[in-house]
Amino acid sequence: MRVLVTGHAGYIGAVLIPVLHGEGHEVIGLDSMLFDGCDLLAVESPDRLIARDLRDVTAADLSGCDAIVHLGALSNDPLGDLNPGVTYEINRDASVRLAELARDSGIERFVFASSCSLYGAGVGDELLDENAAFNPVTPYGESKIQVEQALSGLANDDFSPTYMRNATAYGVSPRQRLDIVVNNLTAWATVTGQVRLQSDGTPWRPLVHVRDICEAIRAVLAAPRELVHDEAFNVGRTEENYQIRDVATIVGEVVEGSVVTIADGAGADIRDYRVTFDKIADTLPDFSPQWTVRAGAEELHEAFVEAGLGEEHLDGPSYIRLRRLAELIDSGRLSDEVRWLG
Repeated sequence: MRVLVTGHAGYIGAVLIPVLHGEGHEVIGLDSMLFDGCDLLAVESPDRLIARDLRDVTAADLSGCDAIVHLGALSNDPLGDLNPGVTYEINRDASVRLAELARDSGIERFVFASSCSLYGAGVGDELLDENAAFNPVTPYGESKIQVEQALSGLANDDFSPTYMRNATAYGVSPRQRLDIVVNNLTAWATVTGQVRLQSDGTPWRPLVHVRDICEAIRAVLAAPRELVHDEAFNVGRTEENYQIRDVATIVGEVVEGSVVTIADGAGADIRDYRVTFDKIADTLPDFSPQWTVRAGAEELHEAFVEAGLGEEHLDGPSYIRLRRLAELIDSGRLSDEVRWLG
């Protein structure tokens, strides 16, 4: 197929491109290129690049496409909190408009990168499935709910959306991020010898390797339409729900000589939920997630050592999305509405 990938130049997209190429798909990348040059490894290029803000997509950009994988968004809770109005403008309004253009252009498959963040704060020890109540605690999580609901309203015989509720991602990507928990803890341990917890470590969080997310997308694109039409899937493995303090312990064991510490001012995190992934396992037998947090931490540590990761990277703009946007805004290259200037 000819697959348009929005956000192809981001953390997940940079891993997804070679996966789709491996399936024989032609990949058209569409990205505003906010993180161009923030590379840990060499980035594989799409077959064609459209450098465009998601809010400015046209029907012509979608011409000839068979499917869309929609990754493009302000990509986590802190970014969403930076400017909630812009978060809704990009993550919700532009996403719905993209889907409407896809439907009107005759593009049948639309794979939306949603998030387990929409569960927000879970209920006790209950494992949440796709029918669980939503309880978002951030604009990012709320926007994911609203897009899913809007896409479901667009679904018909000719337009088939699927909602991939990814667990919290981790792992090595050419466009690396250090502002997600496993990557952050492993980076700090590698560089400073401290596994630095930002919370008290008690919250539960489902975790999934970025490559397993991409394999789930591959499986959905290959699946019969009737299995995935207007369906939501939690993406991950049930065994990979962790309390953050247990993740810290694993990282401490992987990075020899490191010790677990708690950052100044660390408190409880209200994002606290456990998720079951039985539905995707039962529906898509072609999807078989391979990664564990321990294996991911080992991969990350090795990659960080090889790349010469230093203290300047731990809170700098190269791998911290919020810092990158702040740098671009402060330098006058980006507006407060997250648009390029000049």
